[in-house]
Amino acid sequence: MSTRRKFLRRLPALLAAPVLSSQVAGATLTFPDFGFAANDQINLACVGLGIQGFNNVNAALKNPGIKMVAACDLYTGRLERAKEVYGKELYVTRDYRELLLREDIDAVIVATPDHWHDTITIAALDAGKHVYCEKPLVQSLDEGRAILEAEKRNPGVLIVGSQRVSSILLDKARDIYRSGELGQLVMIETYNDRFSALGAWQYSIPRDASPETVDWDTFLKDTGDLPFDATRFFRWRNYQDYGTGVGGDLFVHLFSGVHRMLDSVGPNRVFATGGLRYWEDGRDVPDVFLANCDYAEQPGHPAFNMQLRVNFVAGGGGGSQTRLIGTEGSLELGYNSLTLRRNQLPAAPGYGGWDSFNTFPESTRADFEKWYKATYPPAPPEVVGPNEWTYRTPEGYSDHVHHFNNWFTAIRTGGKVVEDGAFGFRAAAPSLLANESYFGKKVMGWDPVGMRVV
Repeated sequence: MSTRRKFLRRLPALLAAPVLSSQVAGATLTFPDFGFAANDQINLACVGLGIQGFNNVNAALKNPGIKMVAACDLYTGRLERAKEVYGKELYVTRDYRELLLREDIDAVIVATPDHWHDTITIAALDAGKHVYCEKPLVQSLDEGRAILEAEKRNPGVLIVGSQRVSSILLDKARDIYRSGELGQLVMIETYNDRFSALGAWQYSIPRDASPETVDWDTFLKDTGDLPFDATRFFRWRNYQDYGTGVGGDLFVHLFSGVHRMLDSVGPNRVFATGGLRYWEDGRDVPDVFLANCDYAEQPGHPAFNMQLRVNFVAGGGGGSQTRLIGTEGSLELGYNSLTLRRNQLPAAPGYGGWDSFNTFPESTRADFEKWYKATYPPAPPEVVGPNEWTYRTPEGYSDHVHHFNNWFTAIRTGGKVVEDGAFGFRAAAPSLLANESYFGKKVMGWDPVGMRVV
């Protein structure tokens, strides 16, 4: 029996079976009740209250037994906003080290600009805290080993913030891939396009931004002495000194999702190209970025290729999709849905049409046709099921909330998270390699098992 028919017989079960322990009732997502006692409460702090910092805290607080107790940011206006949103009793500071000294803080979200991720994550782990570090885990490849060593020597649970890896949509795609329904994986196409000022990182800058309201010297860290520049502070993603460009902001999501679906440790070769085509606002990173990756044969899947694209000049508003292409079908993942299409390649080579068969003389054509029909007799028609099937996440579902639930559950039960330090580094590394390839105009080799440049 073909792989395809095996899958179709179990399709109803796959459609109905829950892929995670969470349940969805109406528009409200709930999680398993572990019978939290008073000491099960997790006191949370956040370092970095920019866009993703607030998003992270809001997603975290939708889980049971979580209390926001402290916040840190280098802009005083964000600390004022944190008190407005989370309560006047919230402890706030511009020095993250003050948070790490507090015994009432159990877990820390690190949502700073990328160049501070490694320093604060390591310090928080060494202070005995659990850590949620925003992606990318590191700004440069040489920072990865130190974080993995800090994770290993400390009891705190480290999770990296590519929330899509916790999605029930991704788990459904993972089941489909494992079923063999796609046949042999050949390549993956994935993109994340935008066309708006905010999408291209031209974030709002407050009118009171000044050396008095912003701790500029701390922000700079070791990147060099520059006079205060509100644009660089509030739009830090646009600069290599503080961010990781398109690679670290968006490629890392695409890599982490694919690695989760395939249980892959990453590519072995990366080449990237692109350019600064439209958003010439002082940034020194491209707004159109493309990468080609080679994935060598790994346990569970053959060698394949992957193409990634991010375009901040995308007309029509852009969008995001990942498409797995196999010999027997394709799987397309959007934001909240996936579609399986079956297009099994024929076993017989075929003839006629555009084939060279039409260039043969009549006698040769007749002889070839007789041989072909004897060698490849037509198979009887067989109805095996629909050629297209779509799955959508339930209304109200949030993979962001679910990712935090994965972290909190691991903290309370001593379990494992879906994206630990090694997973996060293996998603960040090819993203950073794409940057090195682009700026260095060279192909980058990578050992995904040993996590090192080759």
